Amino acid sequence: MEKDSIQMFVSFAYFLESSRKYKRIKNFFYDVLENDNYKYKKYFDIFMIVIILSSVTILVIDVREHIPQWLDDYDLYFVTTIFIAEYLLRLWLHNDIHKIVIDAYEESLYFEKPIQKRKIIKKILASKLEYITSIPAIIDLVAILPSYRGVRVLRVLVLFRAFKMLRYTRSLTGFLYVLKNKKFELITLFTLFAFFIFMAGIMLYVFEGANVNPKIGHLFDAFYWALITISTVGYGDITPVTPEGKAVSMLIVVTGIGLISLITSVIVSSFSEKLGSIRDDRVINELGKKGELTVICGYGLLGRLVAKDLAGEGIDFVVIDSDEDATVRAENDGFRSICADATNGKIFESLKIESRVSHVLCLTSDDVQNSFIAINVKSLNEDVDVTVRCSNQEIADKLRNVGIDKIVMPEDVAGMMGAVYAGEPVAFKVLLSIIEEKEKTQIDEVRVEKGSFLDGILFGEVDFDSLRLIVLGVFRRDGSNKEMGDFIFNPKSNFRIQAGDDLVCIGYTVAVANIKKRIQSYG
Repeated sequence: MEKDSIQMFVSFAYFLESSRKYKRIKNFFYDVLENDNYKYKKYFDIFMIVIILSSVTILVIDVREHIPQWLDDYDLYFVTTIFIAEYLLRLWLHNDIHKIVIDAYEESLYFEKPIQKRKIIKKILASKLEYITSIPAIIDLVAILPSYRGVRVLRVLVLFRAFKMLRYTRSLTGFLYVLKNKKFELITLFTLFAFFIFMAGIMLYVFEGANVNPKIGHLFDAFYWALITISTVGYGDITPVTPEGKAVSMLIVVTGIGLISLITSVIVSSFSEKLGSIRDDRVINELGKKGELTVICGYGLLGRLVAKDLAGEGIDFVVIDSDEDATVRAENDGFRSICADATNGKIFESLKIESRVSHVLCLTSDDVQNSFIAINVKSLNEDVDVTVRCSNQEIADKLRNVGIDKIVMPEDVAGMMGAVYAGEPVAFKVLLSIIEEKEKTQIDEVRVEKGSFLDGILFGEVDFDSLRLIVLGVFRRDGSNKEMGDFIFNPKSNFRIQAGDDLVCIGYTVAVANIKKRIQSYG
């Protein structure tokens, strides 16, 4: 009989392991309760904060005034049910019981030993007890107790409902995280703090406790005075009357100023160290709610120019640079930035490179670093379009051989521009004015959308003069590769334009904007 029950237990564990529906449900609750990157989690957090605040308000009012029955029912049944359901869900999500059963069963098969039911149950209980005894779980459990109003003393536990808000406010969570990183230093200082309070309290009680000072009737009074004095608050309700007591007061005031300064400096330094990472986490969370993303690696002169142009085009992008000063400059320029090493794949994984990142521009001044970034990105997602700034022709050739999409060599471009300036200065001025968009003139590409007024029409049938545009040519993409194709310079009149083509145009900014608007309205 016991063997049959164990077999049923194991069969049910394998059923859960193979059930997509079970995993989908569990992942959903995990996202809602634990995953900060889940876009709907913030609504759950807001809901819980409202529930907690309303519950705290009701219980505080109920201390002195009688509340309506419907509010009492709301707090007793609705709020308590929500808290209990959340507690049980978190207990369920803490680990997978069925995996413990499967591991034990497979281990018994491997060693050809009978499965021990008691050992499995003990391991399951130990795993759940690990969560139950954690501080957040204790707060959740104690927060349920104020609902039992029959035991009046339990109402003081309403404070634990306020502590529950730590789960749902990232700023408070970040503050606790910062303090946790300085746990050793803070514990040391608070231990020293408690030691001086203990010593000062004992000394004052010895000097003034034997009917010398009527305000010090108990040892607790002496400890109270020591705490108030060392914290430099000094209410004045208890004051030493003997020279020895006054000497202790002077020593403890000086000690308190020093200890408080040390504790403050530890907390401030911890925040200074973690402020950058907290800001980066905020930027990553904001980017998680956006659509396609372009990443600029390096915020030097070239990176700054590219960022300005992308911002003008309305393209969503983020700057990554390992130099904190560079990321601060990007922030001051109004661009989102992250201080991180772009050669480390973790930063791209946090930006969801497998689904969200469309382009990566490697624009640092170091060719080797750009190469590492490019190869790293391609190893994470080969479909991402990667553009690399490179000054060394040998490195550029190697990058082309490994499949990097575009190589930009600023020195070659500058050399060609210099040759144009030397040979055709007027043409150079015209070209420069177009690039810099002076005189409100620009060169731009216009994508032909399916169903627009240009889709399927012959090139000669389009009155580009009335559109106030000059078309240099058409870039027609290869169907199998969106980045490859042919550029048809000055197409003939019988060339048929089709959806997906890019028209390379020169014209006034308003003219380019007008044709884009017409294409989008018909697309």
